[in-house]
Amino acid sequence: MNFKNRLTMFVDSKGFGIFVFLLIFYSVVCFSLETIPDISDSSLVFFHYSEIVVVILFTIEYLIRIHISGKKLGYILSFYGIIDLLAIIPFYLTFAIDLRSIRLFRMFRLFRIFKLARYNKALIRFSKALKDSKEELIIFSVACLVLLYISAVGIYYFEHSVQPDAFRSIIDCLWWAVSTLTTVGYGDVYPITIGGKLFTFFILIIGLGMIAVPAGILSSSLTKIDKAENTEDSSI
Repeated sequence: MNFKNRLTMFVDSKGFGIFVFLLIFYSVVCFSLETIPDISDSSLVFFHYSEIVVVILFTIEYLIRIHISGKKLGYILSFYGIIDLLAIIPFYLTFAIDLRSIRLFRMFRLFRIFKLARYNKALIRFSKALKDSKEELIIFSVACLVLLYISAVGIYYFEHSVQPDAFRSIIDCLWWAVSTLTTVGYGDVYPITIGGKLFTFFILIIGLGMIAVPAGILSSSLTKIDKAENTEDSSI
């Protein structure tokens, strides 16, 4: 067995998966503790060096996975490859660019949580379900965007003349459309005309259906995957 095969077995082993899980957990805990007010300077120094160690380990893992991958570019552009890169790139960006706004990239450290998907069978099944139903979900997403725009246009023509401050433009009405179609209804802007209220009623009914459709699509895909896996297990 050559060195490359040994590396492949190592990174795919259960022990390595547990190690990465603990490393991600530790990183997220440190990330949270850093936000505590009046934290001591010594603690901040500790968290800083902890972050350096975590990033080094994740960088080594990322480079190893590129090395053992048969199609290196395919891995780099894959879901897991992008997640692995996002888990480390904010650290290097904050050192490369001395800008206050770049601190926002620290939030992307939370992408390390998504690395857990590689080691969780349930999440793997869910990702397969997303992949199997991607065409239906894309069509549904496009339909949702179209419906959002139609909702914004409709409420604009019903309410703009009587509430010019709340419904100033179709762009402003998009906020109302999002909160209404998702059935959140913040109540910051709402219709007062009869036509606007009737229009909102139909939009709310459609919004309830929008929530059920993707859930049904994913549920069907997950059921098919479970049946396929059970068939494979019974045939062994």
